[in-house]
Amino acid sequence: MAATHEQTETTPENRLPAYLLLAYTVLIVYASLHPFSGWRDSGLSPLYFLDAAWPRYWTITDLAFNFAAYLPLGLLTTLTPVFRDRRWMGALAAVLLGGALSFGLESLQTLLPSRIASNLDLACNTFGAALGGIIGCLPKPRLIAAPACMPFGRMTARPNAELGLILIGLWLLTQLSPETFLFGTGDLRQLLDLPPVVAYAAPSFFAFETGIIVCNTIAIGLITRTLLVGKDGPQATLLFFFILALLIRTLAAAILVGPLNAFAWLTPGAGLGLTAGFILLSLLLLLPQPLRIAVAGLALMAGTVLVNVTPPNPYSSMALAMWRQGHFLNFNGLTRLVASLWPFLALPLLITLGRRS
Repeated sequence: MAATHEQTETTPENRLPAYLLLAYTVLIVYASLHPFSGWRDSGLSPLYFLDAAWPRYWTITDLAFNFAAYLPLGLLTTLTPVFRDRRWMGALAAVLLGGALSFGLESLQTLLPSRIASNLDLACNTFGAALGGIIGCLPKPRLIAAPACMPFGRMTARPNAELGLILIGLWLLTQLSPETFLFGTGDLRQLLDLPPVVAYAAPSFFAFETGIIVCNTIAIGLITRTLLVGKDGPQATLLFFFILALLIRTLAAAILVGPLNAFAWLTPGAGLGLTAGFILLSLLLLLPQPLRIAVAGLALMAGTVLVNVTPPNPYSSMALAMWRQGHFLNFNGLTRLVASLWPFLALPLLITLGRRS
């Protein structure tokens, strides 16, 4: 019995909420303090927002966003291993962590000219974390049990699956940015202020866009397949995964830019790239795992090179010009940073998986 208990304590399923909690906390901090520039002392107390009047400018969307953003934080706090047998203490910790994190970030926002500290944001964040903590206390709620019933639940038995799942979640996050290339990651030009390498021309842009999508479809598909346990039904899991990514992309464009631009990503190059990428991915799934990992690394590097030499996306400037103001704007910098760094985070994982295959 003791051995069984010890095994339960060290399973990847138990560690996963802690990893996700840490990653999600970092994302909240980045999104709340972006762009990390223009710090100045306004002469006001960093706590002035606590007794401020009702904010002059606010929307239901902003309130809902602040509430929803902290709900996963509360849920993951309650599900961490330390509270496995004391969920009610986890719920209390979720409220304290959510409130303290929001309070600290709102206080720091008083030093950023582009941000406005708000007691209303603090309240919504805290209540969101509290609701997440309460959900985590429910006896095996369907919301929590669902991931284990989905095909991705098969990943948790694979070594380093926790880090792999976090990377996959970060990749899905990059699809929230409607002005980046579909599935494109690793673009360092804006991050390093590099000039365009190739001038824009319709034929070359079509070819580059197709190549980016093909390479990244193969790379992310093979990485996801490597994390799956067993040989049964990987195609269904991968199909679900890519449909989810395209759904995120579509909803993000509809919300952030406008409903008429929901499918603006579906260009001729994107259509051809998705078709060719899926066909090649289906064939590459037949390879032994060591070869799949090697091909995934090559496709990841090729896609990164292509995205850095491709002419600027003409849809990018339009998307930024039409981008709706509000708290969603905070995630523009976040998704761009994650998209820029993602291939360089995924390569070490591939190397580790290759050594164990």
